[in-house]
Amino acid sequence: MRFIAVLSVAALLVACGGGGASGASTDSAVSLATVSSGHALTPIGTTPTTPVVTPPVVTTPTVIGTPLTDVRLESTGSAQTNMPFTFGQVFTPGALSVTDGVAAKLADGTVLPLQINVKATHADGSVRHAIISGVLPSLAAGQTQTLNLVKSTPSATATVTLQGLLSAGLTGKTTISLNGVKYSATLADAVAQSTPIAWLSGTVANEWIVSAPLKDANGNAHPQLTARFDVRWYSGLNKQARVEFVVENNKTWVPGIKVNYDVNLELNGQSVYSKTGMDHYHHSRWHQYAWWDASRQPAVNVKLNTAYLIATKAVPNYDTSFAPGEGELSSMAQSINGGNTGPMTIGPVTAYMPTTGGRNDIGSLPSWSVMWLLSMDQRAWKVMMAAADGAGSWSIHYRDEKTGRPVRTDNDTNKNITTHFNLRDRGPLPVPRYVNDDLGHSWTPYTDDTAHQPSLDYLPYLVTGDYYYLEELQFWAASNPLGTDPNNSGNGRGLVRWLQVRGQAWSLRTLGQVAYITPDADPMKDYFVQQLGNNLDFYKQTYVVGQPNKLGAYDGSGEGAFNDADNFGAWQDDFLTWSFGYLSELGFNKADPIVQWKAKYPVGRMTAPGFCWVGASAYILNIRPSRSAPLYDSFAGVYAATFGGDMMFNDDMRVVSTSRNGKKFVDMTCGSNEQADFLGSINGYEWQVGRMMGYADGAMGYPANMQPALAVAAQMGGADAKKAWTIFTNRTAKPNYRSAPQWAILPR
Repeated sequence: MRFIAVLSVAALLVACGGGGASGASTDSAVSLATVSSGHALTPIGTTPTTPVVTPPVVTTPTVIGTPLTDVRLESTGSAQTNMPFTFGQVFTPGALSVTDGVAAKLADGTVLPLQINVKATHADGSVRHAIISGVLPSLAAGQTQTLNLVKSTPSATATVTLQGLLSAGLTGKTTISLNGVKYSATLADAVAQSTPIAWLSGTVANEWIVSAPLKDANGNAHPQLTARFDVRWYSGLNKQARVEFVVENNKTWVPGIKVNYDVNLELNGQSVYSKTGMDHYHHSRWHQYAWWDASRQPAVNVKLNTAYLIATKAVPNYDTSFAPGEGELSSMAQSINGGNTGPMTIGPVTAYMPTTGGRNDIGSLPSWSVMWLLSMDQRAWKVMMAAADGAGSWSIHYRDEKTGRPVRTDNDTNKNITTHFNLRDRGPLPVPRYVNDDLGHSWTPYTDDTAHQPSLDYLPYLVTGDYYYLEELQFWAASNPLGTDPNNSGNGRGLVRWLQVRGQAWSLRTLGQVAYITPDADPMKDYFVQQLGNNLDFYKQTYVVGQPNKLGAYDGSGEGAFNDADNFGAWQDDFLTWSFGYLSELGFNKADPIVQWKAKYPVGRMTAPGFCWVGASAYILNIRPSRSAPLYDSFAGVYAATFGGDMMFNDDMRVVSTSRNGKKFVDMTCGSNEQADFLGSINGYEWQVGRMMGYADGAMGYPANMQPALAVAAQMGGADAKKAWTIFTNRTAKPNYRSAPQWAILPR
């Protein structure tokens, strides 16, 4: 049974079961083998001599101040009592101190105690991201309860142990049958053999992550496969624990292999998932949820406050007027089915990522994620989570057996790691070698590509607080710089300068998201922050300080940088401009001067003398005479080079004449009837006056791609930027973004 299918939404999931109310506790980012805020973890291998859990002290917290935001719990099943919930919540800077408690105020005035586990903080020390848990006394069938989140006095804490949970009778087992041999790992094995990552602690929910090798009857471990268990226990509720089973094939320091096996997952002696003949691709992983008391899984759709999420700047400033309607949601729901959900599938994501053209998975966030954000609809949620689950199926996962974390390259041992196939024989590193050098083990139906890489797990982690999705985000961010000669990526500095322009944009987006949301106490936090800083230093020195051109355009400058930019799509450059703007919004101030420099390019195409803004979104703009030549020193020069010759491209990339009735396109008045008639004639349909090139009325057209760049440029200030945004918003032939709202970004 799949947890997501039952639980829906932001929800978060969570929870299960019945029980007593509890108090809030602050756990400022628990890391490996530690539990903060006074929650002690009994040493592994000992047996508790006390009851399973210290009875929680139930107190009514004192509310302090007005609501911070609200959360709605919508019933999707029959009446439920003592229904627990857990979700992730971001907060604006300064809104909540790490010493504050949080409570929920219900419509009838009831104050509900909540548990808050603080994970990440802002630069001012206030709470950025926290995981919140509680127990709702009742939720009737079809009912929606609104919880206003308010600051409160902290309430009591409780000490709960993972060993205590096992003593209460919980068992779990993963069995793999491979080449006639059975390998297994139990939850008890994992508890005895590993130091748990304590993820949640408090009087409502406690959660631990443990791992164990899969061993045969003789105690021999499988060389590639590992089992992990993530146990979330609502200790005040009888037999209410969620167990997440994870199977990984992602070791860094042994050769990779594709394996085919039968699998069976058991919880308390009952099979909760099984499959025969599963292909498990090299450097990938999968997971499944099950519940100790499956009959009491909550049926709830958790709806976060969209306006508040946008106000935190954790997500872009999407135009909320384009919330999807019934048609868009129904169509999106059809993108997943039994064939593309579950282990080793990828949900709605395009299997061959290098596939060109507009797609729902490409953008600031995938369209399904933004559709969920704007609608809080359960259908969009399920699609988003299918993609998040499927992120584990791609062969980009490298876990360092020495640290237990995604591999990092900021040390002498790892700085030369590369996953480039042609470099597999270099040096002592096994990445990405395969067992017996058999290239058949490298086969996978899924081809990843940074140039078209979606953001699959950032928003799912942000709103669920589930550790699996955090690690997925970390795996993807860690792998992005590795597919080249280490010199190009800065010998361990994680530079993405060598990627295609769009690949740089999406890799920087992912790197910014992981640096922003990774818990403060996570060993990977400083690593990702430093890698992002390394990249921003490169762009600042190369472009802001170096000033290689007057246009604000990426031109391939800098050692080891991608340089294929004589004639390239300005839309790729727009992706990069937006990405720097987003990093600035997330609070990475090093990006500020880069955005200001890059903003010149989209703004100039809309406002500069000698460049007609109608052509600002053309697929191809000639920015230099040749790859080895300097860029043109004015936008007028770019316009003349692109449209002033004898031939030019129309929207369909057909070569057409630039002349009509003896007059050249470049000599026609910008935005005139004459210009519109000419563009209509070369494209084969009526062209409205004020329509931009590049499929202007398409939600994935090139003007749509340009909008996020203009939005971040406009919010940086300046008369020209504001003028550019005004011209853009007054254009004709605008898209309906409801089916692809990832491009509908407005200035803040």
